[in-house]
Amino acid sequence: MAAAPLYRDASAPVEARVRDLLGRMTLREKAAQMAQIERTVASPRALAELGAGSVLNAGGSTPRERASPADWAAMVDGMQRLALASRLGVPILYGTDAVHGHNNVYGATVFPHNVGLGATRDAELVRRIGEATALEVRATGIHWTFAPCVAVCRDPRWGRCYESYSEDPEIVRSFTTIVSGLQGQPPADHPHGYPFLASVRKNVLACAKHFVGDGGTDKGLNEGNAICSYEDLEAIHMTPYPDCIAQGVATVMASYSKWNGEPLHSSRYLLTDVLKGKLGFKGFVISDWEGIDRLCEPKEPRGSDYRYCIAQSVNAGMDMIMIPHRFEKFLEDIVFLVEKGEIPMSRIDDAVERILRVKFISGVFEHPFSDQTLLGIVGCKEHRLLAREAVRKSLVLLKNGKDQKAPFLPLAKNPKRILVAGTHADDIGYQCGGWTIAWHGDSGKITVGTSILEAIQESLGVQTEVVYEKCPTEATIENGNFSYAVVVVGEVPYAEWTGDRTDLSIPFNGSELITHVASKIPTLVIVISGRPLVIESQVLDKIEALVAAWLPGSEGMGITDCLFGDQDFVGTLPVTWYRSVDQLPINAGDANYDPLFPVGYGLKMFQSDDDST
Repeated sequence: MAAAPLYRDASAPVEARVRDLLGRMTLREKAAQMAQIERTVASPRALAELGAGSVLNAGGSTPRERASPADWAAMVDGMQRLALASRLGVPILYGTDAVHGHNNVYGATVFPHNVGLGATRDAELVRRIGEATALEVRATGIHWTFAPCVAVCRDPRWGRCYESYSEDPEIVRSFTTIVSGLQGQPPADHPHGYPFLASVRKNVLACAKHFVGDGGTDKGLNEGNAICSYEDLEAIHMTPYPDCIAQGVATVMASYSKWNGEPLHSSRYLLTDVLKGKLGFKGFVISDWEGIDRLCEPKEPRGSDYRYCIAQSVNAGMDMIMIPHRFEKFLEDIVFLVEKGEIPMSRIDDAVERILRVKFISGVFEHPFSDQTLLGIVGCKEHRLLAREAVRKSLVLLKNGKDQKAPFLPLAKNPKRILVAGTHADDIGYQCGGWTIAWHGDSGKITVGTSILEAIQESLGVQTEVVYEKCPTEATIENGNFSYAVVVVGEVPYAEWTGDRTDLSIPFNGSELITHVASKIPTLVIVISGRPLVIESQVLDKIEALVAAWLPGSEGMGITDCLFGDQDFVGTLPVTWYRSVDQLPINAGDANYDPLFPVGYGLKMFQSDDDST
C-alpha cells in the first residue's frame, strides 16, 4: 500500500503540506478552491465532483425556518462529507455573517451591534463576546465568521454605520481584541501576519472587513467612493488592520467601495502592494458578495464581461471569490483566462497557497465535522448574561433631569402606574436591528429574547400597574394619572444600502409621539437606533431624560439594569451626535465642531459629572 500523501500528515509543517497538495492539483481543482458558493447551490456535483473551496449562507438563508443548531450542523457536515469525497478530499471552509453573535441562527445570543459596543469603551468585554460568539458558531459546525467589521464610520448617513465601533480610528483599533476572542490568542513568537487558530473546538476563523475606506465614502453612500489622500486613508481607515494582522487574522474581505474612483475589488496597489506587501498579511483576501460582478456595468454582466471582472480582481490580488451562485461559469471563465495567459499561473498558485494555508492552520483536515457536545451552548444562560452586561455598558445617558440638581433617573421601582409607549418598546426584531435572522432584520418576535417592555415589567414590583400603548390615546395621556412614562422610539432595521438615509429624523413621527406624551407626563425617552437621530431642541427641552440604547440585541434586561439604578451608566458616545443633517459630515476634531453631544459624552447617575466628558 502506498504511503499517505504528505498533505495528509498532521505532524508535517503547514508550508510543506501546502506545497505538496498544490503540486497534486489540476488547474481546474485550483480554480475551484478559489470559489465560495452559496449553500443553496452547494450540490453534490459542486462539492464532490468540482471541489468548491468554500460555502457560505447569505443573511437569512437557512436550512429551514427556525432551524435548530443541530439542523445547521447536519447541513454543514453533509456538505463536508461531499467535499471529502472529491478526488483530493480537500475539506470546505463554511463561512457565515456572525456579526453580533451567531445572528442567523434562531435562539442564538444576539449581542449589541458594534456601535453600541463602541460606547462601552471596553475592549476586554468585546474580546469575551468574540469568545462566546465563536463557541455558538462552532456548535453549528461552522468554521469561519465574516467579522469583525473594522470600518471607521465618518458619516451616519451610511447604511452600515451600526457595524462600525466608532468614528474615531483609535477607538475602532482598540476593539480589534475581538479577533483574539474569535480565533484565540496567538503565542508571543507567532510569525507576523501568519494566520492563526487556537482551537478547532472553541475558536473560529475571523475576517477583518471591508478593506479599506468603507466608512469614508462621500456623503456616506454605501459602496460609494472614498475621496481622500493615501495619508488620510492610512491614518483613518487603515488604522485597525495592522492590529488584526498582528493577531493572525486569517482572512480579509475587500470593500465594495472605491478609493478615489478605483474599486477596491480591482486595486492591485491596495490589495497586493499595501495589504499583502507593506502590512505583511499572509492569510487570504476574499471578495464581497458578487463583489467582482460590480466591476462591470450593468450589475449583472454576461459573457465576456464576467471574464474581465475575474481577471481584474484576481490579478489585483483577490484570492477567493464570493461568487456566490454561478460557480460553473466562474470555473470555465477562470480556466479560460489562465490558459489564454490573461491571469498568470503564479497568481493562481499564490491564491490557492493562501487558501490552503488557512485550511491547514484551521485544523479542518483533521477535524472536518461538527462537535455534537457543543450544541447546548447556543443561546446559553452564561452568554445571555454576557450580552446583558454588554447592553448595560453600551447605554449612553444623554440627559438626566430638566434641572441637573434634580435628576430624573434612576426611576422609582414602586410607583402606582406608569406608561410605556412607542414603536420600539415591545419588539425584539427592532431591538436587534439588521443582520438578525433576516439579512436586513425584521420586526416582532423574530428570535428568543427579552423586550424592553418585558424587562420593565420584570423589574417593577407587583404593586405597579404597567400600561402599555404603542401609540397612546389622548384619553390615556390626560386621565392616566401616571408617575412617569417610558417612550421607546427608533429606526426600522436595515442592512447595507437599505439603510442609506438623508433624512435622519425619528421614524413613525417619533418626535410628535414624544412631545405628545411629555407635555403631560414626566418622560424618559429611549432611542433604539444604529446611529444618532435628529432630536429637535423643543423635544429635548420637554423630556426629563434621554438614553441612547443603540441596537442592543436580545437582552432587554441590560437596559432596566441601569434605568432602575441597579447599575450606573458607563457608556460614552462613540460617534458625534449632530444637531441637524445639514452639519454632516461632522467629526470630532473638525474646525467648527458644534454638535448636540460630542464624542465621549455620557452622564452618570451616581457620580459627579466631572468625569463625564
